[in-house]
Amino acid sequence: MTKFKIVADSGCDFKTLEHIPFEAAPLKIITSEKEYVDDAGLDVADMVATLLTYNGRSSTSCPNVGDWLAAFGDAQYVFCSTITATLSGSYNAAMQAKAHYEEMYPDRKVYVLNSLSAGAEMGLILHKTEELVLAGLSFEEICKGIEEYHSRTGLLFVLESMKNLANNGRVSPLVAKMAGLLGIRVVGRASDKGDLEQLHKARGEKKALEVTVESMKELGLKDGKVYIAHCMNETAANALKALLNKELPRVEVTIYPTGGLCSFYAEKGGLMIGFEKG
Repeated sequence: MTKFKIVADSGCDFKTLEHIPFEAAPLKIITSEKEYVDDAGLDVADMVATLLTYNGRSSTSCPNVGDWLAAFGDAQYVFCSTITATLSGSYNAAMQAKAHYEEMYPDRKVYVLNSLSAGAEMGLILHKTEELVLAGLSFEEICKGIEEYHSRTGLLFVLESMKNLANNGRVSPLVAKMAGLLGIRVVGRASDKGDLEQLHKARGEKKALEVTVESMKELGLKDGKVYIAHCMNETAANALKALLNKELPRVEVTIYPTGGLCSFYAEKGGLMIGFEKG
């Protein structure tokens, strides 16, 4: 039996961790033409390119209880993080799986965190969880540490396109079309309730990145870790890193590509930025 295991849904972008057993339960992106499973076998670039020309309805599907139970495996202590419950049923399914798992194995424990977020902020939480486990803390101490850390992380996003959000019924098709025609970038955040909250509209990428840095400073970033996940836009990710290093020289920036689910929501050119506050 494995003693510790960290699990998440694929909204976290990561498929592996370095030191602790990890598994990501895949979400699915569904169109009338094809279903994409967000696992290690997904060709994200092909999905993004296909969705650029797709105009029908699209939706996402979360892991079910069986998927979560399979991800828990045979671990004595499981630490699970999910995408925000306001956008997905992933958290509710994970909580049902927790109840089943602990009923089947009374000597085992599962902790489930509703991240109220997605992508890069979830990535920060996963790596903090790994750090807490490696520190040799008890199950209860690790749970407390995760919650304390979660209280001082945040997520910002910069969107070049809102086409998929419109096709998914998240925003007005007219708003999405006008933003595309005018070259507007939307800068927003994951709110304290887990909603996607628009903060600013900026004309052009350069202005959007400048606004993003100012927003991060206003929300408490000083000298912590920053994860920048990009959807086929490493140039913008590096430009944002350069701005951050200029404004806040002590921040530690990590850049990587978005996975399937976050690429669906962020779309080509989009950025999702997780950061530590204070």
